This record gives sequence, structure tokens and C-alpha cells, in this order.
Amino acid sequence: MKALNLILASFLLLFPLKSMSQTSANYDESKVPALMFADPFVSEKGNLIKTVPDWETIRRPEILRLFQDEVYGKIPTDFDAISFQVENKTTNPFPDIAELEEVNITIERNGKSHTMRINFFIPKKGNGPFPVILLINYLPKYPDGKLVDEAFWPVPELIKRGFATASFHVETVAPDITESFQNGIISTLYPEQIGQANGLKALGAWGWGAMRAMDYFTQHPKIDSKKSILVGHSRTGKAALWASANDPRWAITYPNESGCGGAALSKRKYGETVGAINGRFPHWFADNFRKYNEKEEILPLDQHLLPGLIAPRGVYYSSARADQWSDPKGEYLGIQLGSRVAAEIYGKKAVFDQDFEVLNGPVHLESVGYHIREGKHNLTWEDWKLFLEFVEKVEK
Repeated sequence: MKALNLILASFLLLFPLKSMSQTSANYDESKVPALMFADPFVSEKGNLIKTVPDWETIRRPEILRLFQDEVYGKIPTDFDAISFQVENKTTNPFPDIAELEEVNITIERNGKSHTMRINFFIPKKGNGPFPVILLINYLPKYPDGKLVDEAFWPVPELIKRGFATASFHVETVAPDITESFQNGIISTLYPEQIGQANGLKALGAWGWGAMRAMDYFTQHPKIDSKKSILVGHSRTGKAALWASANDPRWAITYPNESGCGGAALSKRKYGETVGAINGRFPHWFADNFRKYNEKEEILPLDQHLLPGLIAPRGVYYSSARADQWSDPKGEYLGIQLGSRVAAEIYGKKAVFDQDFEVLNGPVHLESVGYHIREGKHNLTWEDWKLFLEFVEKVEK
């Protein structure tokens, strides 16, 4: 299996090649082109990758660099200082079960500073240290000042299950606006990234924010950061995946319905395409990604390689049947192909042996999982519930 070359790596995904227009979304499987993927187990020099050292020192760095240069842009890791200040300016909505910390994280670099905010709930019951779940949030801020939408971020349920949980809004790092996304950490801390073809963009900036939250968790006496979980929905699911690929401190990563540029395979050209997402959200991905607008077939990589960058840590994907724009089948195939690194390099029980069309219930394997639910594009309690069942299995 590991000796598959570039052509044979498409063994799961052969479809009739038909021309298709990118002017409107394709929802017809018969129009999905034939798919050919880069083999995770063949290096750029053509050498077979068979062992953990070969993967971690040769192939993984190659794939990470490709994603940096061609898709997401680089996430800078350097800064001069970081500090944390805990405030309590907002009324705690769950005083009986949780402590609330409103944390200002200030990062300094080259004489300038930027402050981001996380809202952090810690269980009152139990001895700790507690595992932590971080949600990257992009929803509109609540006009009444409340911190929590319990359907999207079910704090009470997470607390009752023994998790600490935190969230930060993307605007505290980089606004989700094409005209002003640089008016955060990019222009303040990393201005040299501006204009670079593989420079930092919004998705990478949000991933950077998750890393700074992790910096806080690692020094917190009540938190077990080795049991950390990073969650994102839709656009922040893409950011969560990229953050975890760059930061090995996340034990489990859960991108919910992350679609194009996240879990779904770009080369399927199904639902949202590379050209569509770059046209609507030009501030999300590296400028180099635009080379593949309407030309996904020439991509030197695809999203099936992302789970391998995270392996052997946990990765969980989920989809919604009515969310065809995000390409549920492409998301499932992304984790089905992507779990091969966990299985073949790290020896995990991580083989998805069911075809997408016959899935019946969630698939919870040793380090990877997937579910699809009825309904539309959203992060719901049903999603959380199924994911937490996976977490419980992984942590045993």
C-alpha cells in the first residue's frame, strides 16, 4: 500500500472525467472529475516513507511546507514576550457550576503589542486538573453582552462532563473582513507578512490565536493541557485544522463542517470550489492559493494530507446532509484517505472501511472519527454529543 505512486493513490476515488463549469456549483456526482492525489508515503525525491522517523523528518515537513506555500500561508511562531491578565468584568452566567476567567493575553514583538481576549470557564466541582476544550468563534457578537450561545457552545454540558472550556472571537485576533483583516496581529506584530505570496492571512491568524490560548492553558494549575481539544465550525474549522497541523499541543482536533479548504477534497470540484471561496473570501488563504481557481487539478496536494500532519493525535470530522455546499462526501473521503498515516505509520486502528453511501451512524475509531447528521450547516448539540462520545472512547 505504501508504495502507491501518484496515480495509484487515487484508488478510492475514480470517477468519469467530464467537463464542468465553475460558474455554478456542481452537486452532481457524475460530474466530479477523475481524482489523482499526492501519495503521503512517497517523498518529493521519490523515496518510500515507511517509518515514524522517515515520516516526521522527511515527508511531514514537505507536506507542511506545501500547505504553507500553496494554501494557508505561514503561521509565525516568534514573539518577544507574552503576558496574561485575568479580569472579571462580565457577570458569570453559570456561577453554580463554573468559575469564569476573562483573560487578556498580550503579545509583544519588535516594540509593539497586541491584546486578545479569551472567555474561560473552569468547573467548580472536581479536583482537576481538567481537560480543556477551546472553541474558535466567528458568530456575530451578542448585543446584550452575553458570552454564550448554548446551542453553539454548550458550556453547562461541557462543565458537567468535567471539561474546562474557553472561546475567543476571531475579531480579537484578525477581523473577518477583506478590507480590514490585517488590522489585528498582522499589521501590528507581523507586518513583514503583508504582500508575501505565502504570507499570514486570516485563517492562519485565527490559528495563531488558538496557539496563544494554549500558551495560557499550559501554565494554568487547574488545566491538563495534554488533554486539550480544539474545535471550530465552518471557517474556524479550517483554522482549527491548520492550527493543529502547526501546533502539536492539541490532543484532539474537531473541525465541524469545514468544507472547502478544510476537510473536503478540493479536486472534487463539488459544492464550494477553490475559485468560489477565494472570490468570496480573499482574505482567508494565501495569495498563492488563487493560482488554483478553476484549476484544482494542478494542485500539488489536497486536503487528505491534513489529518496526516496531525497524526497520531486525534482528528474528528463531521458533516450535515443538507450542507451540500460543504461537500459531505468530500469531507468523509478526506478523513478516509487522511487516516492512512495514523494507521500505516503509527499503527492506529484508523481504517474507514465503509463507503460514504452506506454509512449508518458515526464511525469512532482509535484516533479518528466521523459522523453525518440530518439538517443544515450549523454546530448543534447533536454534533457535540456525538463528538464527546468519540472523546470518551479516545481518552480511555
